[in-house]
Amino acid sequence: MAYTAINDPGSVFSALVWSGAAGAQSITGVGFQPDVVWGKNILATANHQLLDSPRGVGKPLEVNTSDEEKNDPASSLSSFDADGFTLAGSSSMNASGTNNIVSWNWKLGTTSGLSGGDITPSAYSINTSTGMGVYAYRGTGVQGAEIVHGLGATPTYIIIKQLTSIYDWAVWSKGVTLGNGMRLNETVAQETNDFLNNVAPTSTVVELGNSTYSNAVSGTKDYVMYAFVPKQGFSSIGTYTGNNNADGAFVNTGFAPAFVMVKNYTSADNWVMKDNKRPGYNESPLTVYANTTAAQSPITAKLDLVSNGFKWREVGANFNDNGSAHKYTYLAFAESPFVNSEGVPNNAK
Repeated sequence: MAYTAINDPGSVFSALVWSGAAGAQSITGVGFQPDVVWGKNILATANHQLLDSPRGVGKPLEVNTSDEEKNDPASSLSSFDADGFTLAGSSSMNASGTNNIVSWNWKLGTTSGLSGGDITPSAYSINTSTGMGVYAYRGTGVQGAEIVHGLGATPTYIIIKQLTSIYDWAVWSKGVTLGNGMRLNETVAQETNDFLNNVAPTSTVVELGNSTYSNAVSGTKDYVMYAFVPKQGFSSIGTYTGNNNADGAFVNTGFAPAFVMVKNYTSADNWVMKDNKRPGYNESPLTVYANTTAAQSPITAKLDLVSNGFKWREVGANFNDNGSAHKYTYLAFAESPFVNSEGVPNNAK
């Protein structure tokens, strides 16, 4: 079997740094038509904005807040385009500046063919090759209700956000105890949360509790779910233990990462986000936190992105604290596989 089915990860995921205009502009250079765009002003205090094609344009979610879905067609993302997207006007991801915005972009694409389960999404987009799906749905309030995800393998990273009213994001990842969860907009460690009904996802369905986080009383709340399946050579989901040493923990992902998001799930710490497009990313302390409005800053959090994974070069509670007391979950996407389908190794550091 080939090492990877995705020789060019940049055709389905990319990070991009660009200049905001405080007015309508088309952003190009993504490399494909994205279905998910997550943007942040990295040089100023500003909310993260997350948009996806199943929910439609002009409807940003603020990742760092518990706020409901916004209705902002006048200033938010107004179209998903062949090589990027168009922004309608000034917003927190389009403030005027030079190289002041980063966006992380994913391509999905299959929007029909799902059947079965107890909850039928009102819209969805999935990519079985990359192992990612986005699903908009309305809660039923029935404990144990199932959503068919169509990814053909078991998701090990699930993010759900209620759209209708103010409520925190819910996250479950490989390593986090079943029956527990984390909150993407908060620092809290794993805590009791039955949003997945204390049942692990399977290769066909995601089971929901009757929690307000994921499946409130019938007909009253709408949600979006993001599901991720790890794919060799393209994406990696897992855990590691900090070593409290400047010669820090190394995580073998099997590829040179383009994006890494890390959370200490045993302690109240920030969600650390790194990518390969912000200047000086190797052994650079420049850090963005998913749960805050803060601009990127030279916080002590040096990271090396290498040919087969990532390695911390600092000590810090958010990413590399002492031993077994601190465990971390991560989500990573590739710049290039360690070895492609022809057996050719990458030339990353």
